[in-house]
Amino acid sequence: MYDNFRQLLAVKGITPYKVSKETGISQVTLSDWKHGRSKPKVDKLVKIAKFLNVPLEKLL
Repeated sequence: MYDNFRQLLAVKGITPYKVSKETGISQVTLSDWKHGRSKPKVDKLVKIAKFLNVPLEKLL
C-alpha cells in the first residue's frame, strides 16, 4: 500500500507532511505504515483517497 501512496504523492507533488496536515492522519501513523509496523484502516485510506482525488483502489 505504501508504495502506491508514495507514487501518487510523487506524481501529484505532495509531501507526506501535507497529507498529514490536511487529513488529520498523524505523521507517526504514516511512518508506521511505511515501515510495516502497522496497516492502515479503511477509514484512513478513504480520507487519503479523497484528499488525493483518486479511487480507493489506487492505494490498494
